[in-house]
Amino acid sequence: MSGETLKLLGWFLSLTLISGYFDSRGFIHAATIWRDGRLVWAAIFWTNFFFLLGITFYWVSLRFLAQLGVGAPEIQAVIWFAVTLIGVALASGHFFRWAPAEQAVGVLVIVALGWLFYRTAA
Repeated sequence: MSGETLKLLGWFLSLTLISGYFDSRGFIHAATIWRDGRLVWAAIFWTNFFFLLGITFYWVSLRFLAQLGVGAPEIQAVIWFAVTLIGVALASGHFFRWAPAEQAVGVLVIVALGWLFYRTAA
């Protein structure tokens, strides 16, 4: 792998992690927009704020992914999904309360998504 490829991959991964972090925060706030049958406007604001940041970083990350030769939307979506899912699981703290078997399955799913990315992006 060339130095330029590693640089592009580094930018893509960094921006995708930032995007996933913001999107995961958006999902966590979205889970609280209905309380006692009423809309919680502060939660709606924060949900939209974090989703806006997340999608902005995602769009920029796609520039580097395209330069790596990955243009398939299903691969782009799988990567975003995996990063966002990990972000929600970690940020909510629920992942650490899962049974070890469920944690192992979660890790295997992420590894499988990585394998899929590697095999289809090559």
